Amino acid sequence: MARVYSIVSGKGGTGKTSSAINLAAALNSLGEDVIVVDANISTPNVGIHLGAPIVPVTLNHVLTNRAEVTEAIYKHESGLKILPSSLSTQDLGRIKHENLVQVVKQLKRLSKYIILDSAAGLGKETEASILASDEVIIVTQPEMPAVTDALKAVKLCEQLGKPVKGFILTRHRWKKSEMQVENILDMLEIPAVGLIPEDKNMQKALMLKSPIVNSYPKSKASKAYFETARRLLGIKEEKGFFERIFGS
Repeated sequence: MARVYSIVSGKGGTGKTSSAINLAAALNSLGEDVIVVDANISTPNVGIHLGAPIVPVTLNHVLTNRAEVTEAIYKHESGLKILPSSLSTQDLGRIKHENLVQVVKQLKRLSKYIILDSAAGLGKETEASILASDEVIIVTQPEMPAVTDALKAVKLCEQLGKPVKGFILTRHRWKKSEMQVENILDMLEIPAVGLIPEDKNMQKALMLKSPIVNSYPKSKASKAYFETARRLLGIKEEKGFFERIFGS
C-alpha cells in the first residue's frame, strides 16, 4: 500500500525542502519507488534544488485541470521522480489547494511512497498538504523559535486529525549553545525520526543540483538521511545514531 508523508515546518529556513528531497532520494536509493511533490505552490523550491526550475507541465496545471498528473512527473538524473510546481505567479489565484487531495490519490496508484514538500508556515497550502497525507513529518532546528513553530505545526496536525510520525532535526552541531535534543523531545512530545548534522557538503550538493545522498553519499548528512529512511522502512541498523543518542 502506498504511503504519503507531508514534510512540514512551521518556520522557514529549517531545511524542509532539503529534507524532503533527500529523504525521498534515500528511499529511492534503497530500492523504493518514490515521487517527491512540490506542494509549495506559492514559493516552490524542489525544481530549483534539482536543476529543473522551469518545466512545460507542472502541478499548477494539474490542480487547474489543464493537464493529467502523469504529464507533470519528471525523472531526475539520480533516478528520483519529481512533480514540480511552477515559478510563475500568474495562476496562483485560480488554484484550489483542496484539489491536492485528489491529485495525491492518483499518485498513490503510481508510486509506493509520496513525499510532499509543504509550504513554509501554517497557511492554507500547508493545510492542504497535511490533509492530503497519511502522516506528517515536522522539520525543525535546535533553536527555540524553530521548535516553537514546530510545536504549532504539531497542534495544527492534531486539529486536522492527521497523525505526526515525528520530527527531523537539521543542522545539529552537538553544541551547548543550541537547544538540546532531550528538551526538544519534551517540548514537542513526538518521536525523533531523523537527526541531521551540520554538513558543509549540503551547500555543495545544492550547487550541483543534486541530493546530498547521491552527490556525497559518504557525508555525515547523507548517512543520517539514509538512517532516517531506513527507520521509516522499519530497518533497524546496529549502532545507528538513534541507539547512540536516545538508547532506543
